[in-house]
Amino acid sequence: MTVVGLLHPGAMGAAVGSQLVSSGHTVLWCAAGRSAASAGRAASAGLRGVDTVRELLTESSVVLSICPPAAAEGVANLVAGNGFGGVFVDVNAISPHRMARIAGLFGDVVDGSIIGPPPRPDRSARVYLSGRDDLVSLVHGLFMGGAAEPVRLSPRIGDASALKMAFGSYNKASHALAAVSQALAEEYGVAAALQAEAERETESALARPHRVPGVAARAWRWAPEMLEAAESFGAVGLPAELATGAAAVLGRWAADKDDAELDVAAALRHLRRDSDD
Repeated sequence: MTVVGLLHPGAMGAAVGSQLVSSGHTVLWCAAGRSAASAGRAASAGLRGVDTVRELLTESSVVLSICPPAAAEGVANLVAGNGFGGVFVDVNAISPHRMARIAGLFGDVVDGSIIGPPPRPDRSARVYLSGRDDLVSLVHGLFMGGAAEPVRLSPRIGDASALKMAFGSYNKASHALAAVSQALAEEYGVAAALQAEAERETESALARPHRVPGVAARAWRWAPEMLEAAESFGAVGLPAELATGAAAVLGRWAADKDDAELDVAAALRHLRRDSDD
């Protein structure tokens, strides 16, 4: 079985790590400087802690980077700066161009992206992989048989990241736009009419205002992803304004980071610049 280093076990990272552990692999994480919440997630996932990043890199033949988009290059530079000689797998929501910069730091690298919720026995996510065939085969084999389902894309670095940008930009931006629409309807007292109209649509985010607090709580992670999407659009001559606008909307929820107690009314109110709370 393979020894895999995981940087860093957030909700998604811990869930992915748990799938690898269930398949018989050893998954290491570094506890130095991490929170008690991270330690709890790692323990629940069956990850083995080590004291330093250097120790993790020395023992691992594959390293997975699963972190907020803004931290992706910093993590990659840390790994490369410590002389890691194994396979580096970036599974973050970053633009193809950022992925190309990261790939330039390593000899053996796989571009990855995750679409779907944190995987567990009752629900799955897809792990898309692109890069050199032999390296993709290695990483593909790590995930076989689990709820993190591996999918081969192509030999080209950047394709897995491009897929995430294409899917994530729609997914996240649609939630942001729905929240603004709901807030406008509340302002004018037409929320019930908007709800009735939205319910005529299939799977419309507008028909699900109960999801807004969850979007607000995760906005601190989604906003940087929208900026990555904007870079992706601009690089190929497409308009980036919707992505940058969505990032600005999501940025208004910065104070609601990971707030599990937030309700719909407060989440919508926090979109206003003159919000008192």
